Amino acid sequence: MVVGLGNPGSDYEGTRHNVGVEVVHELVERHNGTLKASREAAHADELRIGDFRVAVAFPQTYMNRSGESVRLLVRRYGIEDPTRLVVVHDELDLDPGRLKLKVGGGLAGHNGLKSIRDHLKTDEFLRLRIGVGKPPGRMRGADWVLKRFGKADRELLDEVVETAADAVELLLTEPPDAVMNRINN
Repeated sequence: MVVGLGNPGSDYEGTRHNVGVEVVHELVERHNGTLKASREAAHADELRIGDFRVAVAFPQTYMNRSGESVRLLVRRYGIEDPTRLVVVHDELDLDPGRLKLKVGGGLAGHNGLKSIRDHLKTDEFLRLRIGVGKPPGRMRGADWVLKRFGKADRELLDEVVETAADAVELLLTEPPDAVMNRINN
């Protein structure tokens, strides 16, 4: 299952915080899916990618409560192994355009990840981290991630969204370590 983190509503479309959702939309578009409202407080679909069935979702609970939806989705789709859950999210500690795959570990202060860890009682899920860069000057990180990208960063992020979707597809046939070696730039 692939979960793209973000905030619902048009006010948040195109913001740094919603870059994970953009990856889910890219997968849905590539594989002729349609995100639909679900009982799990998410927009979700099940895609056929090659020989695999892959659930994709965008929680509608807002970032800080993502775990509420993810817990229900994990139950619905029968995800018992946390390494079969890929959470795609923005990362302040990476420069714009950087992409890193990580298994478990620290949450770097990301409230969406904290919520998922708290609701699943594990942090051993995969994280596909998309760099959005540090805020300029004294701007708070929380304010920075709710802003839209400038033109140069937007072009860079459009490319990394495609690469992130490629990485998700690779995870279907390759172990996480092999995918990390290919995409962690």
